[in-house]
Amino acid sequence: MKLIVAQTAGFCMGVQRAVELAMAAPAEHINPIYTFGPLIHNPQVLDVLKSKGVTVIEKIPEQGTGTMMIRAHGVTPHVKAQIRKAGFKIIDATCPRVTKVHTIITRYANQGCATIIWGEADHPEVIGLLGCTGKKGFVADTIDQLNTLPSFENAIIVAQTTQNMRAYAEVKNWVNQERPHYKIFNTICDSTAKRQDEVKQLALEVDAVIVVGGYNSGNTKRLAEIVKESGKSALHIETAGELNAEILKDAQSIGISAGASTPDWIIDQIYETLKNGIA
Repeated sequence: MKLIVAQTAGFCMGVQRAVELAMAAPAEHINPIYTFGPLIHNPQVLDVLKSKGVTVIEKIPEQGTGTMMIRAHGVTPHVKAQIRKAGFKIIDATCPRVTKVHTIITRYANQGCATIIWGEADHPEVIGLLGCTGKKGFVADTIDQLNTLPSFENAIIVAQTTQNMRAYAEVKNWVNQERPHYKIFNTICDSTAKRQDEVKQLALEVDAVIVVGGYNSGNTKRLAEIVKESGKSALHIETAGELNAEILKDAQSIGISAGASTPDWIIDQIYETLKNGIA
């Protein structure tokens, strides 16, 4: 069996930074160490962090002690203020690419512009971005939803950093045709763009593609979608234990891609399991 691993697979820069900050936190900062919401979208990594003393909380108490980490997806300015008011020391592990989008939105919101975010309304990154819009923020993930929004006098459009490049190209076309006075920003991160380009090419070279990453990881799900759009089989799994010999039995060549929150050790386990034959 021929195996090809995508060149851009595993932790992106923002996730690597967040995980390194979290791993070092128990020894370097006031304990206990918490993250407000999951630091990243990978349950296996979260289990490792928990074993090191870094735990997830979903609700900010009125008073607390220790250190609170801001997840890689970022939070709203209001949430950050709440954490500080509760008495926690803050470690901001927001991905720098996400912080850049916060800065863009804040600048234009202060000028009275509406903000349209192309992304998933319930995704933590999008929720954090909405908090910078000054109550003039809107979310859309289809062209139909864009068409239902009012035509604003002044508006900007940004994308959730892990969105599908092809879909965002359609948004740019819509702006050119329907709202040429809007300003649109290329905020999908380079790592996301690379992964999507690579998995599209990988799908052309193999019989099936295994996409590795958390089931709640948006960027991982989009990699699987791109493979399916090519007409090839896509198997989205989190660990080597989920490899399915029946699904892959007819594949003579298999590609492996992985989301931005997937650690190298999980990718390596899947590669070795395939190389040695699935039980």
